[in-house]
Amino acid sequence: MVIPSKILKFLERNKVKYEPIEHRTVYTAHDKAKTLRFPEKVIGKTLILKTDKKLALVLIPADKNLDKNKFRKIAKVKKTDFVSEKFMRDKFKGVKVGAVPPFGDLWTLPTFIDKSLLQKPKIVVNGGNYNWSIKITPAVLKKLMPELIVGNFGQAKK
Repeated sequence: MVIPSKILKFLERNKVKYEPIEHRTVYTAHDKAKTLRFPEKVIGKTLILKTDKKLALVLIPADKNLDKNKFRKIAKVKKTDFVSEKFMRDKFKGVKVGAVPPFGDLWTLPTFIDKSLLQKPKIVVNGGNYNWSIKITPAVLKKLMPELIVGNFGQAKK
């Protein structure tokens, strides 16, 4: 399976530059970094959170964990929790669980990004399945999602 057509159409419709990257099957951002021989700080991992009564996509670098307290302040919410795999399968049809790209506009969801990723020349994000990723610039990500919410909510892994 290649990058799902829904994602490719979204990228093409927005006339942005991107590079599809095929790689061996990986299930974590950490393994993706090792496989591609890229530093974890340029590999984005997409988290899907339930906030109060809404959903949000959150993109943080693979070398960080989510600081829920910082995120809640930025998102101006009281509760945050990760969604279940079953919920992801039902809501994000056509993409694999754990490989959701950070394009919230595809699902009309707010998208949050850790500020550190915007400081990189290029970043690698999920491509919808376990064998494909997408290399883009932060400028492209901003163009794809004009409502992108930037914050500092990643914390170093322990």
